[in-house]
Amino acid sequence: MPIGTPFHQRTLPLCESMNYREWSGYYTVSAYETHHEHEYNAIRNATALIDISPLFKYRVTGKDATRLVDRVITRDINKVAVGQVIYTPWCDEQGQVIDDGTVSRLDHDVYRWTAADPSLRWFTQNAMGLEVNIEDISETVAALAVQGPTSGRLLKSLAEDANIENLKYFRVTKATIAKVPVEISRTGYTGDLGYEVWVEADQALRVWDALVEAGRIFDIKPAGMLALDVARIEAGLLLIEVDFNSSKKALVAAQKYSPFELGLGRLVHLDKNRFIGQQALIAEKKRGPAKMIAGLEIDWVEVERYYEAVGLPPAVSPIASRVAVPVYQNGTQVGKATSTTWSPVLKKMIALATLKSELTKPGTRVEIEITVEAVRHRVAATVVKTPFYNPKQKTATPV
Repeated sequence: MPIGTPFHQRTLPLCESMNYREWSGYYTVSAYETHHEHEYNAIRNATALIDISPLFKYRVTGKDATRLVDRVITRDINKVAVGQVIYTPWCDEQGQVIDDGTVSRLDHDVYRWTAADPSLRWFTQNAMGLEVNIEDISETVAALAVQGPTSGRLLKSLAEDANIENLKYFRVTKATIAKVPVEISRTGYTGDLGYEVWVEADQALRVWDALVEAGRIFDIKPAGMLALDVARIEAGLLLIEVDFNSSKKALVAAQKYSPFELGLGRLVHLDKNRFIGQQALIAEKKRGPAKMIAGLEIDWVEVERYYEAVGLPPAVSPIASRVAVPVYQNGTQVGKATSTTWSPVLKKMIALATLKSELTKPGTRVEIEITVEAVRHRVAATVVKTPFYNPKQKTATPV
């Protein structure tokens, strides 16, 4: 049975809809109100406060901490400075992605590693023979995503001992909020200006209260998973068990993905010291991936026509779809769309789709399946680069 996160005492009274879901054994708010529109608008126009405590979190320390991290991930950790955060996948011996997450280098041999799935066993197995300590801090460290165009000004006004205005994209710093020691990273899952605040679980409520109180003038609003789902698709960010499967959980080979197939080839440093899956990835790099994830823009005019043909106004759910639907070209299925949503900021219907790699060039025309009044139709779509939405404030210096 799920339990509440360290912020549950605050989020429960605010969740008027009582719309919850389970995330890694925790109760997580899907939407605070009956509709997530206001929460989405906070992400894109103000500041949203999102409880991300259910993430799996690990602290890796010791003389060989850097060797372990470098052995597991596809990126070269030796190029990562203290105070820097990286996003990275890690693979099995066949070069298939097990999971993805962030690695924060907090000190020379101190790392905080986040993951979507439990990873302690995998990390421990690959630490054999190394002088390293791996601590599961998932329950003892709480986390809040503070996301949106005014989030930087909010944290600048509140966080003591931190140079928020000069905190670069994917960097982390120590700070104090309401006299509570925290770490603030300029990271997030919304594709907008945003930060993540890491705090000891027993001090979590004090930090929440301080953010809410100081955030009133910045129009702060708690946001749930439904709003986050729309935002992350607009940002072209992938979701495990939706857009791809962990190789540890995949039932058939087609459910497995390499970093190249996920469009993360830039994060695979094949020339670094040996890492898990390296030889398989070198071979794949030479032959090229068979499939890849790409963005689709769906022809809205065609969607409207199918609704008009049955006498109905166009109706698309404001909730992002995680149901895979076929993608066709010339009458043959060439892939599947795994995440589909109406983008309020772009005024477009967009999707993340797995396609044959030769069809992922921007401008390629395909068709995606939609259903109107229980009848399936094929609607034109165009392959586009992701992210769909990439505002300047995401990486610029916050005002």
